[in-house]
Amino acid sequence: MNVVPIRSLILLSFLLGLAWVGSGPLSAEAPAKDVELKPHVTDSDMSAYKLVWHDEFDGEKLSDQWDYRTDSKLRSTQLPANVNVKEGTLRLALKKEEAGKMHYTGAGVISKKTFKYGYYESSFKIPPGAGWHTSFWMMKHDGAGGTKPGATAQELDVCENDSIHPTQYNINVHRWNPTPHKWMGGRSVKTPDLSAKFHVFGCEFTAERINFFFDGRLMETIDARGFEHGEQNIWLTSIAGNVGDIDDSKLPAAAEYEYVRFFAKE
Repeated sequence: MNVVPIRSLILLSFLLGLAWVGSGPLSAEAPAKDVELKPHVTDSDMSAYKLVWHDEFDGEKLSDQWDYRTDSKLRSTQLPANVNVKEGTLRLALKKEEAGKMHYTGAGVISKKTFKYGYYESSFKIPPGAGWHTSFWMMKHDGAGGTKPGATAQELDVCENDSIHPTQYNINVHRWNPTPHKWMGGRSVKTPDLSAKFHVFGCEFTAERINFFFDGRLMETIDARGFEHGEQNIWLTSIAGNVGDIDDSKLPAAAEYEYVRFFAKE
């Protein structure tokens, strides 16, 4: 009987192992490199900005980066139960139901962290059907779950949409403190149907100016030198508005957010 030397058996095993690894099915895939997230802007040089805070809403529940909006305002009460994260989006549910002496419920989230100068961005779509006021905006939160402006110097409304007009939204800047309140500028922007697909809304806030973007294009620039600036929270909200009747046939509905990001200069 021929006896194979031990050294030859070891060499044969090593070569077979190499063949298996190179064959594909048994080989481990190389880990994918993280894609660097950058501002979605085509009309301005944003190369100096780096991502410092974000939520991609890719989990199974809302992360602990957020507080809830819980006030009763206009025609709805905002409920934490109406906030959920599913299939990569934040969903703010909108319903016809009794709560807090209101006949409708909406929802909203407020970042626990505050920010100041930098570039803010979110991708979202508004709910179908008239009657809802959906926003992406920044102001200092007083911790009470509502929108009283006593704690904030400025309010930057990147997008305010009344869903009775799905092909337009408003940009606004307000100075709240020191009082009295003063509107610092803004405009109405014509768009495609904001309920049909996701669109990207952005705001660059500097000591000199505030630039507002829609799908990467510059829509408005407002002089920021005429009022004091302070820290601000990020708000994502949808509530029953006061522009037009609410279309009950489209309820329940939801405003959906794909992500929110904040970039700052190094």
